[in-house]
Amino acid sequence: MDVKVSDFTIDKKDMKFMLLNKSNLFVFLLLAGILTSCINTKKAIYFPEVGNTIIPASTVPVAPDVIQKNDLLNINVSSLDKDNTIFNAPNLLVTTGNNTLLGYLVADDGTIQFPILGNIKADGLTKEQLRLNIQKRLQDEQLLKGPIVTVRLLNFRVTVLGEVKNPTTIDVPSEKISLLQAIGLAGDLTIYARRDNVAVVRQKPDGSREITRINLNSAELLSSPYYYLKSNDVVYVEPNKSKVASTGRGQQWVPAVLSGLSLIAIFADRLIK
Repeated sequence: MDVKVSDFTIDKKDMKFMLLNKSNLFVFLLLAGILTSCINTKKAIYFPEVGNTIIPASTVPVAPDVIQKNDLLNINVSSLDKDNTIFNAPNLLVTTGNNTLLGYLVADDGTIQFPILGNIKADGLTKEQLRLNIQKRLQDEQLLKGPIVTVRLLNFRVTVLGEVKNPTTIDVPSEKISLLQAIGLAGDLTIYARRDNVAVVRQKPDGSREITRINLNSAELLSSPYYYLKSNDVVYVEPNKSKVASTGRGQQWVPAVLSGLSLIAIFADRLIK
């Protein structure tokens, strides 16, 4: 049987259709590969295995916060005496953002300068211990009748870094904030966050720093002693493997893919012409 070359002639419109289809298929496969590039949905949500339940409180005793050098304290003194204003005269004015704070700064030697009483040790004490010390001295030295003292920490803040929408430092006037609240105030975790290995960096009273890893996929967080953060805690959220891989190789393969698409477009245009 004789076969003519003309039998294999392809119309230009058919050629254009075939090339465009191949280009579209290539782009589709590329996008499909990117979109399905291995994000486990169970690792992208909080507490995936937890239904309606009650989580018991932590049985591990949590040490109270201790005052540290450079802390800013609010100390208020009241009593049956009418004239106690001298004991409510803070020695430092600090402006942070839109807030103006008046308080007693804990100096590098660990003391505060308190009216009449002079230098008082504060570093290493809890707020309750400092409160009782001041109250006892005011009463023992008969400076006030029935003194009542309250101590608050004005610079209670935590920092959230890493794979969150808005890395930030958060001031906590109430002196109480959970890990989940801090993450929420930082705009929540990104899709690239590694939720099973969140680091909490905490400064200890002796100046050392403790790093604890938290699994946000586990309900154990809700009963953990690290559920509530302490002053000056730093929360660091690591990127997952997908983010690391895309950051490491993205600048290499994306230009190559774009170049390939350009070559296909040029080849198709010349064939059609």
